[in-house]
Amino acid sequence: MKQVEIWTDGASKGNPGPGGWGAWLKYGRHERKLCGGSLYTTNNQMELIAPINALNTLTEPCSVKLHTDSKYVKEGMTAWIYGWKKKNWKTQGGTPVKNADLWKKLDEAASRHKVEWIWVKGHDGIEGNEMADQLANQGVEEVLKRNR
Repeated sequence: MKQVEIWTDGASKGNPGPGGWGAWLKYGRHERKLCGGSLYTTNNQMELIAPINALNTLTEPCSVKLHTDSKYVKEGMTAWIYGWKKKNWKTQGGTPVKNADLWKKLDEAASRHKVEWIWVKGHDGIEGNEMADQLANQGVEEVLKRNR
């Protein structure tokens, strides 16, 4: 199984507002940079869309170390999702899970791989996180340029 490292990040200018996502994938000497965005979104939605797109880019099952500076994404995928599924995508309080559509897509994308979810401190000089942040901001800029 191929060993892939992925760094992801989301950004939004206003919450909600224009947003972007970025992902940097590395496999051996190969790398791929991805980004995109949406004109009206939230930061959490972009944080979820980044790993969805990164994992869906992989063409075969891989062993993935996925780095995110979002505790929302990390905790969601390593702790909260099990209860949400048991409760038919409801929280402990019985309210619908926010962004359930994206959580379902992320769960499906991750299910094809062996994913280790790693939280990293954002804006702390970590090369992969800094690159993902740059890509997320590039995604925002591309959305704004297309909609001027």
